[in-house]
Amino acid sequence: MDFSMIWLFIITAVTLLIIPGPAVLYIMARSMDQGKKAGLVSVLGVALGGSVHVFAGAIGVSAILMTSEIAFSIVKYLGVAYLIYLGCKTLFSPAKSTTSEIPQAPRKKVGTIFYESALVEVMNPKTALFFLAFFPQFISPSAGSVSGQFLLLGAIFIALALVSDGLYAVLAASIRKRMKVNATVQNRITGYLYIALAVFSAFASQSKI
Repeated sequence: MDFSMIWLFIITAVTLLIIPGPAVLYIMARSMDQGKKAGLVSVLGVALGGSVHVFAGAIGVSAILMTSEIAFSIVKYLGVAYLIYLGCKTLFSPAKSTTSEIPQAPRKKVGTIFYESALVEVMNPKTALFFLAFFPQFISPSAGSVSGQFLLLGAIFIALALVSDGLYAVLAASIRKRMKVNATVQNRITGYLYIALAVFSAFASQSKI
């Protein structure tokens, strides 16, 4: 895999990860309610759940490429369409205000928090769809094993998510109720990022096949 594409993937992934999503809000809720330890355990659980989707996606994308490169191209362009859909949906969705968006999480044992965090992420089809839409845009069948490239990107994404989510957990535990998330700004930034990624992918995909 081209190192320039890996760096582009890292930059794009970091940009997307710093915008708080549902998983981050859940992690923040745990940290605010039960402290830093509970928040960090939630981070590990979400990472484990995400890893399951990475392995499943690697198997699925590899199987698609074995069918034909045309099928792989179709998957990539369907990914572009899905990213545009996510961007438009985010841009036009009504924004709810600040800390009221952070769910109230009942106090639970650390083991239960880890198990539930992982299970929620595994059972979230949006995570699987996002990985299948996002990762193939940076994969080139001519660069070697597609499943290997998918796993590499997945490992990078999970590692970056661990750092990003962990920082949110620590920050939330430190400032508690004073943390505020501007939902309107969040929606706009996230929406434009999805659309920009989709536009880039539409022009770059053909050259990478």
